[in-house]
Amino acid sequence: MCGIAGIYNNDPGNNVSADVLHKMCDAIVHRGPDEAGYFLEEGLALGHRRLSIIDISSGQQPMVTADKRFALVFNGEIYNYRDIREELQQEGVSFRTSSDTEVILLGWAHWGVEIVERLAGMFAFAIWDKQQHTCHLVRDRLGIKPLFFSLENGSCLFGSELKTIVSVKKDLSINLPAVEDYFTFGYIPEPKTIYRGIQKLEPGHYLVLKPDGIEKHQYWDIDFTPKHKEGKGLDSMFSEQLESSIVSHLESEVPLGAFLSGGVDSSTVVAIMANHGDSPVNTCSIGFESKEYDETQWAEKVATRYASEHRKKIISTDDYDLLNTLSKLYDEPYADASALPTYRVCQLARENVTVCISGDGADEILGGYRRYKLHLMEEKIRSKLPSSFRRLLFGPLGRLYPKLDWAPQFLRAKTTLLALSWDSAEAYYNSVSFLPSWLRANLYSDDFKKQLDGYTSLEVFRHHEANYKGAHDPLSLIQYLDIKTYLVGDILTKVDRASMAHSLEVRVPFLDHHFVEWCAGLPFESKINNGQGKAILKRVMGPHLPSEILYRNKRGFSVPLAQWFRGPLKEEMHDQLTSREFSELGLFDNDFITKSIAQHVSGKGDHSTLIWTLLMFSFFIKNSEVSI
Repeated sequence: MCGIAGIYNNDPGNNVSADVLHKMCDAIVHRGPDEAGYFLEEGLALGHRRLSIIDISSGQQPMVTADKRFALVFNGEIYNYRDIREELQQEGVSFRTSSDTEVILLGWAHWGVEIVERLAGMFAFAIWDKQQHTCHLVRDRLGIKPLFFSLENGSCLFGSELKTIVSVKKDLSINLPAVEDYFTFGYIPEPKTIYRGIQKLEPGHYLVLKPDGIEKHQYWDIDFTPKHKEGKGLDSMFSEQLESSIVSHLESEVPLGAFLSGGVDSSTVVAIMANHGDSPVNTCSIGFESKEYDETQWAEKVATRYASEHRKKIISTDDYDLLNTLSKLYDEPYADASALPTYRVCQLARENVTVCISGDGADEILGGYRRYKLHLMEEKIRSKLPSSFRRLLFGPLGRLYPKLDWAPQFLRAKTTLLALSWDSAEAYYNSVSFLPSWLRANLYSDDFKKQLDGYTSLEVFRHHEANYKGAHDPLSLIQYLDIKTYLVGDILTKVDRASMAHSLEVRVPFLDHHFVEWCAGLPFESKINNGQGKAILKRVMGPHLPSEILYRNKRGFSVPLAQWFRGPLKEEMHDQLTSREFSELGLFDNDFITKSIAQHVSGKGDHSTLIWTLLMFSFFIKNSEVSI
């Protein structure tokens, strides 16, 4: 697990700067504190920061083939590298190391880009072909590992984090559609970043940099076409797939552990790990002083059952000292407040282990989010009425709300009425919006609205909706949308930055692409059954976990934002959001912000999500050198 950086120039005679490369790598020393490596040729520079996990003694990078034609920098882990290595050896390829890095390098030299199809794992890498003067940038299928790039005048800067590029790029300016995306989702979805001229490489894609131009290719996507049927044998097949995925993620030459929150996903990981090791599993969890937010009792139940070496840390409910740290860590506006406890649990884990297994991804793959159930209720009504009728009936009713006090309880929610007037993708888009469209319309200044020129973040969902393949059931499409947006832009981003800030590798076996593909073929009833999400997972784990672990409502990492902004963060909030610098950005209606703050502080309304989103944006502006 590492950090990579590089520079490509399409003119072989145009040398790149070693000083610039070193500066890029220095910006991500936290991702790889063990070693640094550099490779420079005419028109190319590759840099690497290493966190040693596999083949500690001989896996140094950049790695170059014996004939000097190919050079590689790689961030991630390849879980099937031994199988690929054996196949290459049978075809006459000789190895100098036992690393997964060399498997990619020599596999590329032998098969070319086809090697990407064979890799199972999490990865972002750049591979140089001196003979063709080309450089391929490749990102794993689900986007577990990040990769950023910036193209300008025939050259490309790239790296594992935005800061690799920002540290050397001048005249940075705000990407205004990305601002709309941020205030819609709370993060900036691929391929945009907050900066004009810097992009994220999308999951399942690779970029080809060559003298005559740039090419982008997609090599993988998820197909939700049903492939399995409910029956007695399905649970057994699922169990085998799940166990195989988790076990494949356990290889390491350094101490390995697991996050344990007490929810079904992390508990499943620990249960299976405990059955496949000679020593107790190292587990850790974060708790809060306030019982309202603390769930460590559930983690301790699982730790006791499986006799893990469990450690917990209780942190203050007012653990807001990280705000400035987090704004620098994520490099662009990021508003998921659970980033604070995630940072702390990674910090705790790193005290004992270098690699941690996480249960992330199960909700998206197996239909676990509670919001899915509400969406399915709405879908039942949408499916029974023509779209034109729904728009004519529910659209005006939603706009007239809240005067419809006579309506049945289910139809008293303005958002529900409006949702019934929309199609499935638009309804789900509005249900997951951090700040709803009406609130953003009040928040944005007239000038900013003009500059957006009609753009809304619904276009993000429409783009992915157009690429969806699979069943027309009411769940699969929104799973696909979450995998393409929320999973990679929020969840995986949060865990990658928080873990690598502590030089901790986090592995996510629920996102093994073979397991994801298999689960995408499950019938609807295996995901949500009788109102229970992740139905097949809970059935399979029934003999191994207590029912209160499997069937209780889990809150996840929560932080008391509303209280913070009426108490310890009141002055910080006011100083940041009413400062002259923030007011002069020209993006927002400053009177609306001032009124919202006053209403929140007085208790007349809860505007904590709006204030938090604005506050994290203000920290980004404060810590960056960017123009609007």
